[in-house]
Amino acid sequence: MATQYYIGVDVGTGSARAALVSSTGDIVAESTYATTTWRDDRDKDIFEQSSDQIWDCIATACKDVLRDSKVDPAQVKGIGFDATCSLVVAKRDTGEPVSVTPGSYDNPSVKRDGYVGSIILWADHRAAKEAKLINSTKSKWLKYVGDTISLEMEVPKMLWLKNNMPSELFAQCMFFDLPDWLTYRATGDLARSNCSLACKCSYVPPGVEGSKGWNDEFFEQIGLGDFVKNDFVQVGGVPGQNGLILTAGQPVGAGLSKKAAEELGLKEGTAVGSAVIDAYAGWIGTVAAPMEGQKETTLKDAANRLAAIAGTSTCHIAQSEEPVFVNGVWGPYLHSVFPGYWMNEGGQSSTGQLLDFMVDTHPAAEKLKQMAADKGTNHFALLTELLEDMVKEKKAPYMSYLTRDMHVYPDLHGNRSPLADVDMRGMLIGMQLDKTVGDLALRYYATGEAIALQTRQIIDEMNTRGHKIESIFMSGGLVKNRFLMSLIADICNMPVQLPYSHSASVVLGSAMLGAAAAQEAARLGEGKKITEQKQAEESSYGMKERLWDAMIQMSRPGTTVRPSASAQELKLLEAKYKIFRDMIDTQRKWRNEVREALGEEAH
Repeated sequence: MATQYYIGVDVGTGSARAALVSSTGDIVAESTYATTTWRDDRDKDIFEQSSDQIWDCIATACKDVLRDSKVDPAQVKGIGFDATCSLVVAKRDTGEPVSVTPGSYDNPSVKRDGYVGSIILWADHRAAKEAKLINSTKSKWLKYVGDTISLEMEVPKMLWLKNNMPSELFAQCMFFDLPDWLTYRATGDLARSNCSLACKCSYVPPGVEGSKGWNDEFFEQIGLGDFVKNDFVQVGGVPGQNGLILTAGQPVGAGLSKKAAEELGLKEGTAVGSAVIDAYAGWIGTVAAPMEGQKETTLKDAANRLAAIAGTSTCHIAQSEEPVFVNGVWGPYLHSVFPGYWMNEGGQSSTGQLLDFMVDTHPAAEKLKQMAADKGTNHFALLTELLEDMVKEKKAPYMSYLTRDMHVYPDLHGNRSPLADVDMRGMLIGMQLDKTVGDLALRYYATGEAIALQTRQIIDEMNTRGHKIESIFMSGGLVKNRFLMSLIADICNMPVQLPYSHSASVVLGSAMLGAAAAQEAARLGEGKKITEQKQAEESSYGMKERLWDAMIQMSRPGTTVRPSASAQELKLLEAKYKIFRDMIDTQRKWRNEVREALGEEAH
């Protein structure tokens, strides 16, 4: 029997990647293309992308992996997608992109580099006022997003469009979380994923506290009564009435449409798995891997593993059999990956992006990059070398001793978890009149400490409320940062599992969705598809076994970083954790004092 393959597609904040993966988890070929994010010089909160440009990148990447691997498209049995939780806007009648650029909604000729800016990126913070309005309702449904809806979620963004778009245009639009738009573009089918709807669109699955899915009173209360009047057709419809909602990996429609198949270089009808948000694909692609010394992994093991997907930002995903409510941590979300299981999602809005910022804004940044170029290395690797040299030169007992009096608070872009406070800002204590590369290295390391300290804060809050997290399964670009991985292990006092491939864990998770979809499509029979909500719900529980089997079969063991700090270093790190939490209290105290002085409402 010929080897079967699956394609995973991962759309991150700045790139679109495709990977061709064998049924045993071998990454046969990969291809990545940069995507464009457009900013507004007059408004720092604007971050926009193009759905058409992203699809063009995906199509080229898919053709690349087929060409490079020389694999017959007929051997590719399934494809899965993941993406950032960004809002895509399209016309209801044609599917054409609709501009989200302020002031250009009714002018289709306004394009960005030839593309319509149809995506409000997750990092876009234009909907701050709308998020505050939603949170002021104190709706009981907010408990399923950690008691505070984030302006990075889709409902505040849709409300912002309602408040700023011409009303007749808004009525003609349909709105997608980006993962769902990708499966729509691939199949022409409007089925939505439970992951996107529950995690980012204020959908609470039927049966949870009497919820019917979309809750009329909540949407009326916040100003989106239009959705209630049209039975939520603009966001996917009501399950069992005019909408179909699937769990992760269930086959969408009849597979790839003729048009999409031609664009991707695949066969029409190739199974397409119901998509997930990129962080959840990272969970799927990592938590089934055995740790060092472990022979096999069970689904119960996954409950004690926190998946930390660390790139531009970091997401922290944990699963539980019962709902766990954690203030400032999103969720609990029912059915977001496995039917019958709940997920919580913590997050840091800026981690990789923060490390870049701390380097790029330092006076010695250009000198550092030139030194790295002269040595034929990258500046991040050089920073680690410089820090190691400084430990030797200063006869420091350990690296954190170098930054004992330097403290960074990392929320330059607001706090996602566990404070859910968009007004938090960054802090740096210990600045000197020092423009050297050495000072840059110390700031860089102190920023890594701050990221690790906040990771501990998130885990502490989750475990206090009912989770039992005992290990961290990392994926994403920050896995390459050796000292950061050690810091996280030491500060959180638990093993950190590094993936077999740091770059492929998320896209591997998407390929697993494609594999599960192919199995389920084969079970349904050729030409048959899921069309009814009852049918979807009945088959989803079998999908749990199929997806977990795919995760086990396609996961490879990685390496484990265990806590290794000395007793003295642990005392310093514990003191730094106390200072970290004091910085939060102090910043909030100062903020309130300033607002009181100005006669403004304190927070």
